[in-house]
Amino acid sequence: MPYLLGLDISTTGAKALIIDESGKVIASHTTPQPISTPKPQWSEQNPSDWWNGIAESIRAALSQSGIGGDAIAAIGLTGQMHGLVLLDSAGNVLRPSILWNDQRTQEQCDAMTEKIGFKRLIQLTGNRALTGFTAPKILWVRQHEPDVYAKVAHILLPKDYIRFMLTGEYAMDVSDASGTSLLDVANRRWSNEVVDALEIPASWLPRVCEGPDITGGISEKAASETGLKAGTPVMGGGGDQAAGAVGVGAVKPGIVSLVVGTSGVVFAPLDKYAYEPDGRLHAFCHAVPGMWHFMGVMLSAAGSLQWFHDTLGHGESFDELLRPAAEIPPGSDGLLFLPYLTGERTPHPDPLARGAFVGLTVRHTRAHMARAVLEGVSFGLKDGFKLIANAGLPDDLEVRVSGGGAKSLLWKQILADVLGATLVSTNSTEGAAYGAALLAAVGAGVYPTVVTACAQTIQTSDAVTPSDQRAAYEKPYRLYENLYPALKATFAEI
Repeated sequence: MPYLLGLDISTTGAKALIIDESGKVIASHTTPQPISTPKPQWSEQNPSDWWNGIAESIRAALSQSGIGGDAIAAIGLTGQMHGLVLLDSAGNVLRPSILWNDQRTQEQCDAMTEKIGFKRLIQLTGNRALTGFTAPKILWVRQHEPDVYAKVAHILLPKDYIRFMLTGEYAMDVSDASGTSLLDVANRRWSNEVVDALEIPASWLPRVCEGPDITGGISEKAASETGLKAGTPVMGGGGDQAAGAVGVGAVKPGIVSLVVGTSGVVFAPLDKYAYEPDGRLHAFCHAVPGMWHFMGVMLSAAGSLQWFHDTLGHGESFDELLRPAAEIPPGSDGLLFLPYLTGERTPHPDPLARGAFVGLTVRHTRAHMARAVLEGVSFGLKDGFKLIANAGLPDDLEVRVSGGGAKSLLWKQILADVLGATLVSTNSTEGAAYGAALLAAVGAGVYPTVVTACAQTIQTSDAVTPSDQRAAYEKPYRLYENLYPALKATFAEI
């Protein structure tokens, strides 16, 4: 029986996951990763820590599984998107990686937008220029660290540095490349227009590939450090969101992935390229060949509930905190919550947006506030769904929900009512690493396509359908929609 290995280099951990050909998880190990914030708004990691962590996790997962490295048929990669890794001509790392959550590059984003044009940039790359993306980080290094910039020969993303260490090859899959602001997303290739406009040498960019494509084999050196067999194929893989969508089976139009984690992500597959003209949605290539996706991201989803718990429910379990909220009627008796505790991205790309309770009276209790938090986050996710629906997605959507927020039956019911959609859970709970392993299985010929792989390994359960309370959310949502425009100037002044 062939085994597949999924590797995930996230911001917090380096994960190795082994599955068999039926999709059953055989072993999993995660090595924690350090992070550095040398200045305010800066966020960096050392690529050497990623490699040491991944190598340790691979060895531990192989030991845990009881199989040898020669039993691994193929390897898939995933990881945090957007992080800038700069290498010299010998493959040496030139500086710590600047991560997705680093906020130092607004000046460079503005310069990119002015040079290329707001509309043209979105048309080509599917997205606004955002501080999290890779291209403005390159421009920042050019401006502030010219000695480093002068030595650059290769640009990679975090998971692709792991690929380089495993195989010696420079490659990047199109889903992850979509988050660089340098890819012609419609045509799944580097954009000469953007690269030339920004005066970034095209020779620095690796070849792009599809998620299941073979990009190289394990080198003798990597084999000795990991316990894997030399020559084992390594596939293109995908960025964490695209691989995570594969991991829950969101690989064709009509199946939407909804992640209610610290942030909230609405991920909708597309069978042709499209973009939101104002850049309020991300438009990326999917890790599935020939597919794209829209993605809406709200920054504080379950993070809002975590804040509420830590601030007003300390010492209680989440179940204890939310139990009284189930007795509060939909709309929380006129109490609304804006979940912009860390700024917002979709549908309002505004780092200055702030959270708020609106409509408080002496009649409201902590239970009202708890329910208002659940409803406010649900309304924020509905904003993303509405933008995606306007792109012409099917009305009859199956929403596959995951993340910590999905553990609350009350919250799932509120989401089903607010979104007007059936929510289901899946048997796969290993996230992006599981999707990366499935991409490896397709590349190795275990399955003919990604859609087939998902159909044969992922099952849905625990369906929650909209209730007769659905109509009760129409007015509260309309009021919620009016709050950000009314408070935007106040947020900025604060």
